[in-house]
Amino acid sequence: MTTIKIKLALRIWLAIYPSITVFLYIFGEAISGFSLPVKTLILTLVLVPWVVFAGVPAVDYLLAQFKRTR
Repeated sequence: MTTIKIKLALRIWLAIYPSITVFLYIFGEAISGFSLPVKTLILTLVLVPWVVFAGVPAVDYLLAQFKRTR
């Protein structure tokens, strides 16, 4: 595995972990009655676009700001 792929995986993880945690904290009880495949569908329908269009760009921005201050 190349260093670039490892860095990309870490950036995605930095975006997705807090997103999933917050989503489940807010909506976990509301979706608790659904079956696992339906919960997974709901989770991915909401979070994949969020992570692609907002989460990873936000992580990239924050990492760039962090690098500038060092």
